[in-house]
Amino acid sequence: MGKVEITLPAMGEGIIEATITKWLVAVGDEVSEDQSLVEVATDKVDSEIPSPSAGKVKELLFSEGDVPQVGQTIAVLEVEKEGEGALEQNTASEPTPQKEPAEDQPKRQEVATSNKMEVGSHPHTSPLVRTIAKREGISTEELANVSGTGLNGRITRDDILAYVEKRSAVIEKPKPQAQQPSTQSQGHSVEVIPMDRMRKLIADHMVMSKQTSAHVTSFIEADVTNLVRWRNSEKEAFQKREGQKLTLTPLFVEAAIKALKDYPLVNSSIDGDNILMKRDINIGLAAALPNGNLIVPVIKNANNLNLAGLAEKVNDLAARARNNKLQPDEIQGGTFTITNLGMFETLTGTPIINQPQVAILAIGAITKKVVVLESEQGDTMAIRQMAMLSLSYDHRVIDGALGGMFLKAVRDYIQDYK
Repeated sequence: MGKVEITLPAMGEGIIEATITKWLVAVGDEVSEDQSLVEVATDKVDSEIPSPSAGKVKELLFSEGDVPQVGQTIAVLEVEKEGEGALEQNTASEPTPQKEPAEDQPKRQEVATSNKMEVGSHPHTSPLVRTIAKREGISTEELANVSGTGLNGRITRDDILAYVEKRSAVIEKPKPQAQQPSTQSQGHSVEVIPMDRMRKLIADHMVMSKQTSAHVTSFIEADVTNLVRWRNSEKEAFQKREGQKLTLTPLFVEAAIKALKDYPLVNSSIDGDNILMKRDINIGLAAALPNGNLIVPVIKNANNLNLAGLAEKVNDLAARARNNKLQPDEIQGGTFTITNLGMFETLTGTPIINQPQVAILAIGAITKKVVVLESEQGDTMAIRQMAMLSLSYDHRVIDGALGGMFLKAVRDYIQDYK
């Protein structure tokens, strides 16, 4: 028999650790190739790690709640003899940190506790932790005093949020309660619903965006009648030819890509006093999850895809988002975001910019309206299918003129669709 070590894989740019949230197997279990072994969570997304081969679970080297680093061995499988060579090759080519057997874990934890950073040293933190600390006015010196529960004393998001809560309780002394009259109504019930991990991350990200960007929103109405007619007439043939369902979403994405090519400054971000204009167009699509949370999978290099390619990406990312099967790098690197409000019959909205981007496009519900059509023969009234488009943009980069021209370009590409 041989052994195969399961290591924590690379989870995307800037991610160096992940939290073990749930083991899906136990020691002694027989597993098949590609069977999910464990659920892990990062600052960005939750995902599962599959087994690289069939075998029996020999060791689980971390417990639920532990925070291993990328490259560390988290489990060991017992496999047929030919698997041993694969282990030796992997170990020789890329050594990974080893973890002690389960019986030595208490000792390892004691060592990790004793090796925590000294007060005043620079804390080992993630970008999210540093963002929260900056927002709360926590200096580097103060951050060094926060006790970290991550690997080697690393300060996690939960550590900094707990510290902020305790810090606020000390700073803000409770106010004396005024006596209530005896006639006060009784019996009001309140259900307390703690935020889950993803909701906390969304809250932090949204607040940070509003504090970072100078938000402005512009609106324009689009006649989508021709677009809807073309899609309805072509959807069956498209599915037979391409093997993909054709929704309106890839058509809206295609229009946005064309407008971004016309006005590339909208496809940028800010780094200090510099504007970083991106050559690649990576479109993020805001998607609501069944649990009510929000996630934004990204179509990388969308400018290089035709309509069939966009439809395939949209369908794939949407399906895997609903089933919590997205990989961490699939929700990173976006340069421009689109959110579809119409699926909830919302007419329009003012979406919050997805940092570090500088703009986000919202597409409202399509409704039939009586509108005035201009022609050489004169004005006529007709029933048309209309949708409101809104663009929230960062006024530090995009002025009203550019925002308006970009939004009009998107509208025109939608209205003139053939």
